[in-house]
Amino acid sequence: MTTVPSLQLNDGNSIPQLGYGVFKVPPADTERAVSEALEVGYRHIDTAAIYGNEEGVGAAIAASGLSRDELFITTKLWNDRHDGDEPRAALGESLEKLGLDAVDLYLVHWPTPARDNYVHAWTKLIELRDAGLSRSIGVSNHLVPHLERIVAETGVVPAVDQIELHPAHQQRAVTEWAAARGVAIEAWGPLGQGKYDLFGTAPVTAASVAHGKTPAQVVIRWHLQKGFVLFPKSVRIERLRENLDVFDFTLTDAELAAIDSLDQPDGSGRVSSDPNEVN
Repeated sequence: MTTVPSLQLNDGNSIPQLGYGVFKVPPADTERAVSEALEVGYRHIDTAAIYGNEEGVGAAIAASGLSRDELFITTKLWNDRHDGDEPRAALGESLEKLGLDAVDLYLVHWPTPARDNYVHAWTKLIELRDAGLSRSIGVSNHLVPHLERIVAETGVVPAVDQIELHPAHQQRAVTEWAAARGVAIEAWGPLGQGKYDLFGTAPVTAASVAHGKTPAQVVIRWHLQKGFVLFPKSVRIERLRENLDVFDFTLTDAELAAIDSLDQPDGSGRVSSDPNEVN
């Protein structure tokens, strides 16, 4: 079975670098998909309250026979649960659905800047971590101004920032800020969600031919060598295996640089929502 490397987080915990995400996996399919992911070797599962499929993740965990310490489970606080003591209630609901006493990572899903309550949400996540309900805490879709503010007002640096990241949208302002502070970057939509012809670009095609790997495997390898955690999504077991078969080759510095050059620094490569506009 493939052994996925782990990265050490800034709080001393470790995280498997390649995981399985269940964004847009229908609730009815989630138990099967996660069970298959665990069967082929994934141990890091990323879900969220808003996905509506935490119960399926929990059922797959319960049926897997794996010990709790073999797994890394992430879920997220949705935008309408930031105020008051709602984060604690929300995490309690997620834990019940997952069948767990604690998650390994709990994230503020979006900063929702127009609501101006993401600092409060972050303060509550610190309390939840201290209460042992999540081993690590972090954020998702937070840009540099959001990150700077939560650190300035609480003194606590997130362990993780999970952001849209793929070759056309590399978010270097965020990744450089994070690297300077030991914040792990998790890439969602790491293959561009099929919304542009990433696999047909010259750098990806050339590396695919050179290494005898699929374009998807090349892009996954690019993320790994950049030091990102990522969650390529599939509900097909053959693709799950393919996405995990990326540890027997290494991209050259020239190949990495060529894929780096696909970035659209003006933000035009974004394929999903702007974090400043999600509220």
